Amino acid sequence: MPQRDPFRASEVESRRTRPAKPPLSRDAIVEEALHQLTAEDGGAMSLRKIAKALDTGPASLYAYVDDMSELRALVLDHALAAVRVDDAEGPWRDRLEALLRSYGKVLASSPSLAQMAFQTTAVGPNALRIAETLLEILAEAGVDRPTAAWAIDMLTMFVTAVAAEHAHGADPGAPDGAVAQAINRAPASEYPRVHAAREEIMSGTGEERFAWSLDVLVRGILSRAQS
Repeated sequence: MPQRDPFRASEVESRRTRPAKPPLSRDAIVEEALHQLTAEDGGAMSLRKIAKALDTGPASLYAYVDDMSELRALVLDHALAAVRVDDAEGPWRDRLEALLRSYGKVLASSPSLAQMAFQTTAVGPNALRIAETLLEILAEAGVDRPTAAWAIDMLTMFVTAVAAEHAHGADPGAPDGAVAQAINRAPASEYPRVHAAREEIMSGTGEERFAWSLDVLVRGILSRAQS
């Protein structure tokens, strides 16, 4: 019986016929991480899962990112590419609200993304693009640079908190069932002010509360700038 020649081209799969593996890069790692974070099956990302998806070993990822903290910052910035900074025209107030609503909508698209934004500061061109636009809008409103520099942090933190509520299915800004129950059951003898204000505390939709809170923040920023 003739022996098979293991080196015959017809019997061995040539490496040149296999699909080429995409080159590993920071962009590929960040893209895959964001995909895992926003996946419908729970949105958990890990270096091991990312490496497996990219057909490489976890250790090879450290040539492009230092650790998970850096990766989270890069992933958040990559997600913020979807934030529209020029959706609205006209007065600065309209443009500010449109930008912040777009920011919140992007974060609220994924509970995991919104939650990560609480614990992570985005690092990259998209976060800088948003900051630059916010500073430009506030400068147009007459806000001095030191006040504006702190104001953009406060505004984005507020929107991040609302987005996290919305991403988990709650009416953003409105008290949920457990809170409403606790307030309604609070005895007047122990909590007279809470009891007296219970209807006002429970009133309003999430949209109304968002608009009201943003108005209060903006008025406070303007008054601080004028003082």
